[in-house]
Amino acid sequence: MALSASDLPAVYALLANSMSGDERVRKPAEAALGEFESRPGFCSCLMEVITAKDLAPQVDVRLMASVYFKNSVNRYWRTRRDTPGISADEKAHLRQKLLSHLREENYQIAVMLAVLISKIARFDYPKEWPDLFSILGQQLQSADTLTSHRIFMIIFRTLKELSTKRLTSDQKNFAEISSRFFDYCWHLWQSDVKTILSGFSALSQTSEQQNDELYLTCERWLLCLKIIRQLIISGFPSDSKSMQEVRPVKEVSPVFLTAIQSLLPYYSSFQKGYPKFWDFVRRVCTKLMKVLISIQGRHPYSFGDKCVLPPVMEFCLNIIIDPKANVMSFEEFIIQCMIMVKSLLECKEYKQSLTGRVVDENGVSPEQMKKNISAVIGSLLLSLLPSDRIVLLCNVLIRRYFVLTAGDLEEWYQNPESFHHEQDMVQWTEKLRPCAEALYIVLFENNSQLLGPVVVSILQEAMNGCPTSTMEVTPGLLLKDAAYGAAAYVYYELSNYLSFKDWFNGALSLELSNDHPNMRIIHRKVALILGHWVSEIKDDTKRPVYCALIKLLQHKDLAVRLAACRSLCSHIEDANFLQSEFTDLVAICFNLCFNLVEDVQEFDSKVQVLNLISVLLAYVNDMVPFSSKLIEFFQKVWEESSGESLLQIQILIGLRNFVIALGYQSPICYNMLLPILEKGIDINSPDELNLLEDSMLLWEAAISHAPSMVPQLLSYFPCLVEIMERSFDHLQVAVNIIEGYIILGGLEFLRTHASSIAKLLDLIVGNVNDRGLLSTLPVIDVLIQCFPVEVPPLINSTLQKLIIMCLSGGDDRDPSKTAVKSSAAVIIARILVMNTSYFAQLTSEPSLFLSLQNTGVKVKESVLLCLVDTWLDKVDNVGSIQKKTLGLALSIILTLRMPQVLDKLDQILSVCTSVIMGGNDEANEEESGLVPKHAALSGSLNCIKLLL
Repeated sequence: MALSASDLPAVYALLANSMSGDERVRKPAEAALGEFESRPGFCSCLMEVITAKDLAPQVDVRLMASVYFKNSVNRYWRTRRDTPGISADEKAHLRQKLLSHLREENYQIAVMLAVLISKIARFDYPKEWPDLFSILGQQLQSADTLTSHRIFMIIFRTLKELSTKRLTSDQKNFAEISSRFFDYCWHLWQSDVKTILSGFSALSQTSEQQNDELYLTCERWLLCLKIIRQLIISGFPSDSKSMQEVRPVKEVSPVFLTAIQSLLPYYSSFQKGYPKFWDFVRRVCTKLMKVLISIQGRHPYSFGDKCVLPPVMEFCLNIIIDPKANVMSFEEFIIQCMIMVKSLLECKEYKQSLTGRVVDENGVSPEQMKKNISAVIGSLLLSLLPSDRIVLLCNVLIRRYFVLTAGDLEEWYQNPESFHHEQDMVQWTEKLRPCAEALYIVLFENNSQLLGPVVVSILQEAMNGCPTSTMEVTPGLLLKDAAYGAAAYVYYELSNYLSFKDWFNGALSLELSNDHPNMRIIHRKVALILGHWVSEIKDDTKRPVYCALIKLLQHKDLAVRLAACRSLCSHIEDANFLQSEFTDLVAICFNLCFNLVEDVQEFDSKVQVLNLISVLLAYVNDMVPFSSKLIEFFQKVWEESSGESLLQIQILIGLRNFVIALGYQSPICYNMLLPILEKGIDINSPDELNLLEDSMLLWEAAISHAPSMVPQLLSYFPCLVEIMERSFDHLQVAVNIIEGYIILGGLEFLRTHASSIAKLLDLIVGNVNDRGLLSTLPVIDVLIQCFPVEVPPLINSTLQKLIIMCLSGGDDRDPSKTAVKSSAAVIIARILVMNTSYFAQLTSEPSLFLSLQNTGVKVKESVLLCLVDTWLDKVDNVGSIQKKTLGLALSIILTLRMPQVLDKLDQILSVCTSVIMGGNDEANEEESGLVPKHAALSGSLNCIKLLL
């Protein structure tokens, strides 16, 4: 039954009650609203609540109504089979009502309405709502500042939603919107920037605080900027693919740069007197530079024009190299300037292509056009960055941006653990120093021959200016720290100019002998260097380096210990890791890891240490001497990790490596391991989604390395059925686990879990794709080999499915189906060979004939003869061992004295003799040469005569 205007009071009351703190009031209201959601007219009632003028003060109720409206649009706007959805008439009414209520004064509700319109536009534009943008454009012509702000908010949200649609028709529609709206938005943006700069100029000369209209204009201008960005980025195909110039790029980019230059002086002047406008200047300058970066990334060739790239590059370099006083503290903006320079330096479209041009090629190919444009832009970049400026930029990055500040040192002193993660694990685009380091790496890679000697010179200067015996935090010490960092990040290129062995023996190892607390600054960087230079460390230096890292793991400072932890991990994982040089250090390394886990607090730190422990377990052979301490450690960290599934995943990975390292001695850890495993494979566990994959890998390792079956492991098998009933996401691991249980558990496993095995195989076969079947069929083969009498009757349903696969067609042009059919045929043949009496029963069951009939498989004579045809057909698609099984099965067929067999006699004899003559592909030459082939052939024919 549809809701109408008479239901408005009830809907309003339910919305109000749904926000009540009293659960007895809130729950019934939420339930009633949930029932109303699918009824026609509900959205119309919500729209009336949102737009009612007398309810304007009731912001909470109106906001709740908008939330329910958005949820209803997501669920019911698009017609579905299971729900009637919202009628076309109501949709038309809602669209009209939304566009008639553009001047919403409450900002939160205005945002929700903009989101609503964008969601509806995704479904309805342009077919059902062709006039959306024309109506918004008309409204803009006569709108006041508030209304125009709300309209731009709607346009921005809608464009953002439509830009995510990827069909060609949708992209064409977006291009039409761009051509229609760009000029208007651009002219308004230019007009607003003049108004804003005029207003800012007046503000700087007065202490007046009431400037709401100016601030609203600022916000509208920022929205307009976002719209222009969206139109340029999504409204035009990338010029690197289309090779078409994007005119707006050349038009807007210089103006954006001018706007930045005009606004930057207000960053410092507004900081105290006008915090609201200071925050706006901060946001808009950062946003303008981000827009330029995104435009360059999308349309690199248009951005490479001489009126765009040079002024932008020049401006950014000046900001980085010589920031004025008003920009020094504006780190967000300096970061964006660094990102822009980095993007220009590593842009692949600006690099010369090594491909040649085809001789006598008609016209200019797109590739040649790209080469020509790249050459022009490349020369522009060279002119902007001559050698002396590159050297200057390198020096500035190292000497200014790499150097730790007083704030950094205070942060390190207060919380070394947080400082470590802040410096070395943060996203490089978010912090100034990591961003400077990323720019430096690109600059060095592009100019390694020029900058190699420069960096070595800075390093030498820093080392001479700060001897290893230094104890005070001096500018020289901080420069050495920066220079060490610079040398660490470009180890590969710098190794041509710097001998690591000489550096380590002459300075780095000596640094570690100075135990003064202030030397933690250098010690942390030494740990970093040892991790970065791992590939350049030769065999004669590896042992001292391992010892140095072990010493750093014992440091009093957590930041140093964590840096050493990560570097040591890199060394152990290195392909040239010398295990013989590390064997006597394993015990102390484990102890230091255990201590470090105790001392750290943050999740990232614990994961880092657990990762080192896992790597140690994987790369060190004999774990038994350390097993008791490791068992105690894993038990403790598991108990302490309750509720932290990401940490528990790392523990499960470590446990798996522990079990593999212990091998057949793994039962010594079962008291700790099995309860953890039991929880991980429980599909009813709250953390099942997070832990199941790694728990199953641990389960597989436990079964694979168990010397014998224990009752606890045996009792876990039914969990595998429950896991597979939920999904086949972990099928390959599950198959490996089944095979482990078959081989390890033997007859006891079969007797205990016969029904589970049958259920599991019946669940998999027929419900997974060909790839899944190819993983599963070998396990069924193993099961029958181990228990030829007991298993076939147990898995009767599965075997019938395999016979249907054998007798079905459709595999002629599909290699995967051919492989499945061949493997299934071998399994059925094995049953004939190993349990002939059951085979006769299986192939004559009425249920099999009924299944064949239901699946459309026609059996002309008998199932047995059809299977013989399949065996003969697929014998060349299987391996040598499987060929022997088919040969034995066909030999048995010859003893049945069926008249129809005589028609296939030549083929059967050919297969049998080829199997005998072929021998075992894996047999050695001596064995294969014991019997002459003619003798083997004669013997096989005699055997066949006897059978007949």
